[in-house]
Amino acid sequence: MTKRIPVRANDLRGVGRLAIEATLGLTQLVENLHHNILRTPGILGTPTQAPAKGITGLVYKSIRGVTRLVGGGIDVVLKQLVPIFAQPAESSAEREAVLAALNGVLGDHLAASSNPLAIQMQLRRAGLALALTADALLAAIPKPTGRILLLVHGLCMNDRQWQRHAHDHGAALAKDAGYTPLYLHYNSGLHVSSNGRAFAELIEELLRAWPVPVQELVILAHSMGGLVSRSACHYAQDAGHDWPRHLSKIVFLGTPHQGAPLERGGNWVDVILGASPYTAAFARLGKIRSAGITDLRYGSVLDEDWIDRDRFARAKRKPAFVPLPQGVSCYAIAASIAAKSGTPAKKILGDGLVPTRSALGQHDEPQRRLAFPKARQWTGYRMNHMDLLDRKEVYAKLGEWLAIDSGATATQRSNS
Repeated sequence: MTKRIPVRANDLRGVGRLAIEATLGLTQLVENLHHNILRTPGILGTPTQAPAKGITGLVYKSIRGVTRLVGGGIDVVLKQLVPIFAQPAESSAEREAVLAALNGVLGDHLAASSNPLAIQMQLRRAGLALALTADALLAAIPKPTGRILLLVHGLCMNDRQWQRHAHDHGAALAKDAGYTPLYLHYNSGLHVSSNGRAFAELIEELLRAWPVPVQELVILAHSMGGLVSRSACHYAQDAGHDWPRHLSKIVFLGTPHQGAPLERGGNWVDVILGASPYTAAFARLGKIRSAGITDLRYGSVLDEDWIDRDRFARAKRKPAFVPLPQGVSCYAIAASIAAKSGTPAKKILGDGLVPTRSALGQHDEPQRRLAFPKARQWTGYRMNHMDLLDRKEVYAKLGEWLAIDSGATATQRSNS
């Protein structure tokens, strides 16, 4: 029996908007295809993005007009219904998973169109947002410690998905090492650098409100979350924030520091489809993917990697190199679906999404390598990208790196 996902009125409004926008987009795609066929160019001729003319153009224009009219009416009705339905404080895990996936794929569009389905960045515990005042934090966290652990999820995921197979690295480290875990919830479809800037501001606000003296700040980041964390460190230094002096360690789990080949593959699909006027219209389908996804192509973490650039174009220059933050002990955990004694070809596959070399910050060009000391690198075998969230071998390594003498560096830095 299929489990039904509770739907809120605001969800219906957001989905309604998306449906109207999808209809408009598909109408434009078909019109463009129709126009290119009518022009009968050569197979490798130059495609046009111009609208159709004459009667054909009038037909498509009428379809768009009716769609916008109907869509506007639906949105007005649903907006009026939102206050009528109770909005529960806690959302279901199923609803959260769907929203996270939707934001990962279309999050930049949802934010730009002010769609109510767009996720707003916040720190949470047990799926509930934290108000960043001392009184509110004490009410939500009865016994906060001075050792803060921030957990940052990856693409198309949410903070509640750190719990996997009855294990949560954050909860386990709270019990075994005395950390107070907080979970970042963010729209993973936005540019990594946009999320990095916002995360940097949020940490600064958190530490100003923290109700007990801060001894240590540690970040545990999975997948894209590692890029967002590196971006946050960069922009925090630029802004002169205070929180980096408390940051002692960052542990990266399967972070595509040097990019992910699956996104680069998607980019090649754009190029191939766009080469002919007869397939150019369909290249738009590949361009549905979000800014966050295209940032994974080379592991971009800065604004200058995408501002004033076509993010779907083949890159003519590499993204800016951002080293690991100074004065912070950084650790990298990679995974490989191959056995330890497997063939080199299988090892190249990494965890199925992120190559092992990328997760360890390695690069063919020495100047672009991330300086993870050998003692701070570890690879788990017969393990996929999601296994990094709950495998006991991974947690054992976290315990080794975080539970022993983990407060010394930050305490010394605070007293200096």
